[in-house]
Amino acid sequence: MYTHYDLMLPLLLIMQKNNKIYSLHEAYDELIHVLNCTEEQKNATMEDGRNIIFYRLQWAKTYLKKAGLIDYPSKAHFQLTTIGRNLVLQNVDKINISFLSQFESFKSFRNLNRETSTEQEIPLLKQESVDELTPPEIIETQAIELRNQLSNELLELIKNKTPAFFERLVVDLLVAMGYGGSHQDAAKAIGKTNDGGIDGVISEDRLGLDKIYIQAKRWENTVGRPDIQQFKGALADQVAKKGVFITTSTFSKEAKESASKSGIVLIDGDKLTSLMIEFGLGVQVERSFHIYKIDQDRFDEETF
Repeated sequence: MYTHYDLMLPLLLIMQKNNKIYSLHEAYDELIHVLNCTEEQKNATMEDGRNIIFYRLQWAKTYLKKAGLIDYPSKAHFQLTTIGRNLVLQNVDKINISFLSQFESFKSFRNLNRETSTEQEIPLLKQESVDELTPPEIIETQAIELRNQLSNELLELIKNKTPAFFERLVVDLLVAMGYGGSHQDAAKAIGKTNDGGIDGVISEDRLGLDKIYIQAKRWENTVGRPDIQQFKGALADQVAKKGVFITTSTFSKEAKESASKSGIVLIDGDKLTSLMIEFGLGVQVERSFHIYKIDQDRFDEETF
């Protein structure tokens, strides 16, 4: 996928050729045509649903503005500066940090960022990777990496605990997710049944209108189809409609296929720790950050 640096050279070439004022959408439409983007590239989105190329185009525009190659004549529009129009690009293969650093305004921008950023404090990304990502993407990438590390640590801790601890953990998680009514009721329901492959029964809601049957296994080996079949048989004996199989390991392909046909929800080790992080179970916030952006409406004179 194109980085914001990959977009800078074709964007400048397009603007030099046409020498007009562009909106972001106009520039985007021309870019994806010139780059001959595939449908997959055009439709690729970030986790929050934003179009990747369009998002990175905004950062390409920002960096070119910091280098003094474009300016903003009006809201949401941009054009080449005199420096941008006269820039010789025929022998340029790609615009990167080194290229932009020939312009004093960009060097000042980079130096300011270094003084106020924590780049030196994020060793999980190589410098080359940092340079290829936009600042919010760096934060997002680091957050994902840190979350993955936390998940691995959580799973190892759980595996080293006793089965009884795991059962209590399942209770805490289900209650945190809103199941089981009271914590006391849930604790009574889990780990007490031991009825033909069912480890517990828990209320789906606080009124106890429907029941969920639980299989909770602190295992190392992959859970296979026979384990799911045994659980399905136990559910059938109880005339149960809903079941959840929770394990610290993984499920085989055959196990997943068998479960999907019966409406059994599978929670493996990765999903388990992901839910624990999401609902704040066994983890705590070390620090948090707010990323701000300009509120354009506040600066729209028509609103005053």
